[in-house]
Amino acid sequence: MEMPVPNAAILGRKYQIVQRLQAVLPAEAVIFEPVETRAYECDALTAYRCPPMVAVLPTSTEQVAAVLKICFEEGVPVVPRGSGTSLAGGALPTADCVILGVSRLNRVLETDYDNRFIRVQSGRTNLSVTGAVEEMDFFYAPDPSSQLACAIAGNVAMNSGGAHCLKYGVTTNNLLGVTMVLMDGTVIELGGAHLDAAGLDLLGVVCGSEGQLGVVTEATLRILHKPEGARPVLMGFDTNEAAGACVSDIIKAGVLPVAIEFMDRPCIRATEAFAHAGYPDVEALLIIEVEGSGAEIDSQLAKIIAISAAHNPVEVRESKSPDESARIWAGRKAAFGAMGQINDYMCLDGTIPVTQLPFVLRRIGELSRQYGLDVGNVFHAGDGNMHPLILFDANKPGDLELCEAMGADILKLCVEVGGCLTGEHGVGVEKRDLMLTQYTAADIDAQLAVKDVFDPAWLLNPAKVFPLKTTETRRAA
Repeated sequence: MEMPVPNAAILGRKYQIVQRLQAVLPAEAVIFEPVETRAYECDALTAYRCPPMVAVLPTSTEQVAAVLKICFEEGVPVVPRGSGTSLAGGALPTADCVILGVSRLNRVLETDYDNRFIRVQSGRTNLSVTGAVEEMDFFYAPDPSSQLACAIAGNVAMNSGGAHCLKYGVTTNNLLGVTMVLMDGTVIELGGAHLDAAGLDLLGVVCGSEGQLGVVTEATLRILHKPEGARPVLMGFDTNEAAGACVSDIIKAGVLPVAIEFMDRPCIRATEAFAHAGYPDVEALLIIEVEGSGAEIDSQLAKIIAISAAHNPVEVRESKSPDESARIWAGRKAAFGAMGQINDYMCLDGTIPVTQLPFVLRRIGELSRQYGLDVGNVFHAGDGNMHPLILFDANKPGDLELCEAMGADILKLCVEVGGCLTGEHGVGVEKRDLMLTQYTAADIDAQLAVKDVFDPAWLLNPAKVFPLKTTETRRAA
């Protein structure tokens, strides 16, 4: 994909915009020197890069509103950025844009344990939300693998999930309200410190909107009391299909673990070399965790182990201690970093019905052989949120394009079996031209109409989510 490059017109406007931004922000919060803006040229989808014209780092809702008002008046596109961990290019700049980073909006604003909510600025990291309440035995449920670094702003933008989303849901199930700034600088409040707000469900529209509608500066999140206990069991299988069928049977039996995670042999070996978790050398493994009282845990695990017997697991290892539980999860949490030590990779996140897991895993193996690219599978199997990691060599001409073609075929497969293009990473630039695979033209028009209401000038997060030709036509109108 070719990104715009700076031209004389952009450079001519740049310093006027910088001067206006410096009038409402501290000087160090306005970054415009080329050597410094390169730090914002990409997110975690590093195959695509483009330095922005300017980057700003506000510390309050008021400063965000002032920045957006200036950009609106100047007709300058704005790309919101949390921690830059997007795997779909959700924070990829254009050469004429202002990156609006929320990393300095990181304060806890209010905590209410009686009503079980916490209100934070949106730049606060996911894991630190739990860190703010864990002394009182509470936690924030969504737990993406990047939770140490990813920001709540990005979680809201992409409706992020995580390993424990099977039981607790994704961000939309744990988001009570937001403060959001529209492109013209107007500040609005959606939802609040209660489960359901009156009127239109605009909060549901905003969660997962990928920065297309406004910039979220504060979020009110549901916090939960920690369970009495939790325990995982690790199961190894001779085939991916057997592991996938086991997952399907567990869900069909009505058992609801807190998490069911899947890893195949390439991921197991990479992770074991990296994290030394003590995983067995098998074709596929499942990590299944349940929680509750001791008696509940024993009962649930007994049912799960009995169900798995029909699929002939090579090994069943039930955790006997907190240390063993931590080791089982340490490998899974390190999987993406471990795979990155082997090769460049592209991480997908198509979602499928759990009954289709055996078939889809087999087809991914066939596509791997067809394209000549290795694939590692690690994903949230309980809700069918797949994460195939397609390995390629970024320095080999044509390899990236081959990887993208294979990725497109996998995502189309997900839609064909009744799933969707994305479970939690979002569309970004990665899947924008596949949107018509899942949605009809009428569906896309309805989404465009929502964008028109919130951002009629089409200045927020340009060239994302919708097919590029559609975006360009809308911006030119």
